[in-house]
Amino acid sequence: MAQGDSSDRLKEAQKVAKSDPRQAEQIYKEIVSKPPSINSDAATREYETALISLGELYRDEKKIQELVDLITSSRTVLSSFAKAKTAKLIRNLLDLCEEIPDTTDAQIAVTKSCIEWAVSERRGILRQNLETRLVRLYMAKRSYYDALTLINNLLRELKRLDDKLVLVEVQLLESRVYHALGNIAKARAALTSARTSAASVYTPPLLQANLDMQSGMLHAEDRDFNTAYSYFIEALDGYHVQDEAARAQAALQYMLLCKVMLNAADDVNTLMASKQALKYAGTSLEAMKAIARAHSNRSLEEYERALAAYKFELSNDGFIRNHLIRLYDTMLEQNLIKVIEPFSRVEIDHIAKMVGLDTQQVERKLSQMILDKVIIGVLDQGAGCLIIFDETERDESYDAALATIDKLSNVVDVLYTNQASQLE
Repeated sequence: MAQGDSSDRLKEAQKVAKSDPRQAEQIYKEIVSKPPSINSDAATREYETALISLGELYRDEKKIQELVDLITSSRTVLSSFAKAKTAKLIRNLLDLCEEIPDTTDAQIAVTKSCIEWAVSERRGILRQNLETRLVRLYMAKRSYYDALTLINNLLRELKRLDDKLVLVEVQLLESRVYHALGNIAKARAALTSARTSAASVYTPPLLQANLDMQSGMLHAEDRDFNTAYSYFIEALDGYHVQDEAARAQAALQYMLLCKVMLNAADDVNTLMASKQALKYAGTSLEAMKAIARAHSNRSLEEYERALAAYKFELSNDGFIRNHLIRLYDTMLEQNLIKVIEPFSRVEIDHIAKMVGLDTQQVERKLSQMILDKVIIGVLDQGAGCLIIFDETERDESYDAALATIDKLSNVVDVLYTNQASQLE
């Protein structure tokens, strides 16, 4: 096919892509089936355009297997391209895979295949980028052990090569993995390392926003919601500039969560009326508004209705879900303490009716509160009652006696040491 014919065919395919996708697909396939002349920049550009356009066609039609096959088959031709151009095209095609929902397993398989190809072609930088992508896919699948194994290998290599920018990204991923596993200490240490590495290199705005987002989440885990809120503001600004709508909406949702946890209902309403909230308005923000309203009213029933009405928005994000569980426990404790405060002995059934919950659920929570010494009492399960004791004041004479014994012990130790030295 002559270059002019190829150019005309490409224009024809782009023209009919929407109205007749099958014809467009056939034309794109014809173009990418024949390697372009390496000496012709125009032919190379047409090949690249046809390749990405065919990938976009498969993405729009959610044909993941065809897209995977395209990536695999095109690598032979791409081997003759410049390394930077090849890496860019492979990444762009893999990005198209990410836009097809529920394809994590297929993405992992094709990314592994591309890594093996990059190793065989001795393309080290591309391999590192692909392995970093694979870590993110493992996280999406919650295969945290596989993610950590790959992260550890990458960190050793990147520290040796002194590739700061990729190192920052991998250390940030390490922090996220440990956070997901509940190891906050290691998550914080990894984030500190990422910020230290980022201080010595130019950090792109999107990566900086990701660092701020992770910082806010870890401060929230420490219940420092004011500091967390300030980090989420920085993250929101970064995502807004980069036109990352989904992440900006998540940052806004986390900001609302911080205000709810701080019991600042007025701030929630102010934030919901802001320009940014209006720009990124959606059910996720409405869900947080409903939670804030229930928390402000101290109503467990209203809280549960909000959880049921916005089940997907409030349970899909692990960070939101975990904090809402803690918030629910706090509200339940406060309501139970308020109900049992006037009594020295009260039936569990009565408490359950007052708070509008199941008897067994209330009984479990009361048991936990007794063990945590939030309330001082016992559960008489035979009679189905909670018996509350008067809180006895601590006898200060015991503390004084313990302090005296401690000092006498120190005196005896000194005397023993002196005597032993004289005998020597």
